[in-house]
Amino acid sequence: MYDVVVVGGGPSGSTAAEDLARSGRNVALLDRAGRIKPCGGAIPPRLIADFDIPDAQIVARVTTARMISPSGRRVDIPIENGFVGMVDREHFDEFLRARAASAGAARITGTFLRIERGGPTPSVIYRDKMSGEERALPTRLIIGADGARSNVARTEVPGGDRIPYVIAYHEIIAAPNAVGSYDPARCDVVYDGRISPDFYGWVFPHGESASVGMGSMVKGVDLKQATADLRAASGLSDCETLRREGAPIPLKPLARWDNGRDVVLAGDAAGVVAPSSGEGIFYAMVGGRVAATAAAACLASGRARDLRLARQLFMREHKTVFRVLGAMQDAYYRSDERRERFVSLCHDIDVQRLTFEAYMNKRLVRARPLAHLKIGLKNLAHLWRLVPPAYT
Repeated sequence: MYDVVVVGGGPSGSTAAEDLARSGRNVALLDRAGRIKPCGGAIPPRLIADFDIPDAQIVARVTTARMISPSGRRVDIPIENGFVGMVDREHFDEFLRARAASAGAARITGTFLRIERGGPTPSVIYRDKMSGEERALPTRLIIGADGARSNVARTEVPGGDRIPYVIAYHEIIAAPNAVGSYDPARCDVVYDGRISPDFYGWVFPHGESASVGMGSMVKGVDLKQATADLRAASGLSDCETLRREGAPIPLKPLARWDNGRDVVLAGDAAGVVAPSSGEGIFYAMVGGRVAATAAAACLASGRARDLRLARQLFMREHKTVFRVLGAMQDAYYRSDERRERFVSLCHDIDVQRLTFEAYMNKRLVRARPLAHLKIGLKNLAHLWRLVPPAYT
């Protein structure tokens, strides 16, 4: 009998399993081996500090972000007083799973099938990877951390089958050597409807490799062709392709994360990927941590309503950021003319500083009210077309 079975061994599930195991709970971490999520791999300094990520997992240190508009305008934003770490999900996720196991979580490799309830506690039914047999994990609680198309969410939590998402696709390529405009210390973000009609494309360095990809909610978009076009535009067509990956990326947190009984969601399964940026690793790991906190509270009190703590704790700190980023995506991603204005707005030094202060620390910066006022006025001027797109 487990206290908690965590379904899904990505950053969210591994974090939840590790936290619970370190607190003395009997935890199983069920993961389907071999899956690598398409991801740019950026992690901010706050994640590195909060979750004790060792230097060995940082494959590159980014000191500049380049924003590229539909017309080809480039705005380089320096990352002052620090860097953004880059990880390769193939190795980073495995590191987190291994760390959870070393903390005491039982690591089980198999495919989640269903939750059965026939006795006083539920059982997680899975197909064992080695034997192919169905097996049961009796448990008191379940944390569903099995991705944007979560089977746990779909069957257990209201609204879990209707989460909106972007389909993301990327190719990991051998890092170019003095090819095109590629810079191993710079992330390129491409806002161009020819690459993505409603999101963006990216070129992110990973040390010996690089991630080149894009995302879109629009049905019928040829993700592979768009990525090939992005590689060509970046001078990366001839680089060796090491692997290709695609997956859904959720765009909006679910209104409810628990079933009021014995299940709570975390990470992509709960929809916690930041709008506009698509950033997910930090929010996934925070989601795993608050899910573990809620599960521990429920186990201690016996009250199923304590599972609500997961969403409450997360939203208390991050709701406003998600709301602002969602408004920005709605305002600027709808057309190339709007994207051109957005990149133009990024010329502003206050926009640059406040953006990266917020990104690095994961909270909105309120220290400079005059800067906020100026940014707000420029934002309105662009949205109302009172200035040309090239205005800076």
